[in-house]
Amino acid sequence: MAALPVYRWRLAPDGYATRRQLRAQGLRPGGQDVAATLERSRRRRGPLVAYLYRVDLAKPVRPMTPGRWAALAKANAARRLCPACRTDAGYVIPASLGTCVSCAYPDPADSPRSA
Repeated sequence: MAALPVYRWRLAPDGYATRRQLRAQGLRPGGQDVAATLERSRRRRGPLVAYLYRVDLAKPVRPMTPGRWAALAKANAARRLCPACRTDAGYVIPASLGTCVSCAYPDPADSPRSA
């Protein structure tokens, strides 16, 4: 098995692209293996590595089907549903809180006062 070619940051030849660059062109790797790597050296840690794919072997991005759109909408709706009060918060609930802001930080003025 041959080793992958390694290029320095910003010095990769034409015809190679990262996943993000392929996506910006409306392409996907399409099952091909990594063709090369980019490395950017850092002072105190290991180098940053980016994987490159061949543009000529890339395939077009698959279009979204109605079923995929429905699944995506359902997943996003589940991220807005508060598990404590079971209401739609209207925003994606932060994972750090785990509940909507109203449930995480209840307003003391709303609670009944003990006499």
